[in-house]
Amino acid sequence: MKKATICPICQSKNIHKSFDAKDHFLSQEEFAIGQCEDCGTLFTNPRPEDKNLGKYYDSPDYLSHDTSHSGAIGKLYQTLRQINIKRKYKIVSQYVPAGKILDIGCGTGELLHFFYKKHWDCLGIEPNASARKFAKSHYKIEVEEEKSLKTLPATSFDIISMWHVLEHVPDVNQRIVEIKRILKEEGYLIIALPNPISWDANYYHAYWAGFDVPRHLYHFSPEAFAKLAKAHGLQIVKTLPLKFDAFYVSLLSERYKRSSFPLLNASYNGLRSNWKAKKTGNYSSLIYVLHKNQ
Repeated sequence: MKKATICPICQSKNIHKSFDAKDHFLSQEEFAIGQCEDCGTLFTNPRPEDKNLGKYYDSPDYLSHDTSHSGAIGKLYQTLRQINIKRKYKIVSQYVPAGKILDIGCGTGELLHFFYKKHWDCLGIEPNASARKFAKSHYKIEVEEEKSLKTLPATSFDIISMWHVLEHVPDVNQRIVEIKRILKEEGYLIIALPNPISWDANYYHAYWAGFDVPRHLYHFSPEAFAKLAKAHGLQIVKTLPLKFDAFYVSLLSERYKRSSFPLLNASYNGLRSNWKAKKTGNYSSLIYVLHKNQ
């Protein structure tokens, strides 16, 4: 394990342990969540060495890499994914009607396949070899390994998207530098993140599936993410909710708590979370649309 003594985002020494969380999904190991007093970022601390992170994804139940659609949770995930894909396309096309898109962490390629059918020029980045292979063979999409980011031409993409991906990236600052380099001057960056100050996050606390330690290395509140964006010369032009996430994350959280009525409780708490967020804006997951400061 690797324990940080400074904030991995802003390098402040003013950090402290916030609470303990467990890897309910796979290893059952305990991890701590640290917090930076200066930039406000929550982060998993200590966290596995980068070379060991892969084993925490090594499960047939890791749904973004799953192609079988098996089990009740898997079927629900696939249904919600198809609904969200159409909404994501609608959001993107409001800013760029058609063009060149890079989807980082594209998984098995369903989103890019949808864009491809709408006559977009598509490229995916996916670190998982089996998911990458499926996307390439099943959808005939061009998908590269993560290291290919460094070799992509400058200012070459109209849209770069990271849907629940940035929180997994070991070096967030370096990733944003890479993204800015390859994003067109008039292009848009779209990032979706779990929101650790949503109502469902506060309700489930250490059982909240949105923390997903140690796969999620960072846990950005809207304020913390806004500071990160500003530090890199990016402007948030729109913040949008992913309302279905409140239900899905609540269902996983109920399972982690070994609830007797997981579906009923998750449905109720998903509704409560979205209702509370109407006033606060703190939905379970948020989409940030950004562009470079001109």
